[in-house]
Amino acid sequence: MSEAEVEALLSLALLSPTAFNIQHWRFVRVSDPELRRQIRVAAWDQPQVTDASLFLVLCADLQAWQKRPERYWANAPAEVRDFVLPALDAYYRDKPQVQRDEALRSCGIAAQTLMLAARDMGYDSCPMDGFDFQRVAELIALPEDHVIALALAIGRRTAEPWPRPGQLPLAEVVIQDRFG
Repeated sequence: MSEAEVEALLSLALLSPTAFNIQHWRFVRVSDPELRRQIRVAAWDQPQVTDASLFLVLCADLQAWQKRPERYWANAPAEVRDFVLPALDAYYRDKPQVQRDEALRSCGIAAQTLMLAARDMGYDSCPMDGFDFQRVAELIALPEDHVIALALAIGRRTAEPWPRPGQLPLAEVVIQDRFG
């Protein structure tokens, strides 16, 4: 991938929606070959870690909601800011599970944006959670108030993907109105 393509791809990811526009995601672009090799060891020797053109570790800043939140709404009208900023605080304060859930959802949406944009550019992608999260966190010096959501390998496929191992039918996964 060219540097221009990587920048375009990451710029598109920044357009992903997030709750309260907090933009919880942090994209660790792993380029150093030795670091990639170490992550590959922590990822059960999966070759895409070292072989992909672009390897990202998507992390979530769990405290982004309280880190100068006015910047997320700097371009909004004053009446919107006056409503959203107190609502944001009330939504997250003293709710660590909500903080984590929203941050991870944001990373998932950004990952899907990256995957779809990469496909549109002619690249394949592989979302990954098959690795030792703690070891990868150590390798990338993950801050205490962040968590790893997933990793994402992007590049040209080197082999045909396996067939899907089994998809559930719509009738099993689409519930009309309510369960039961």
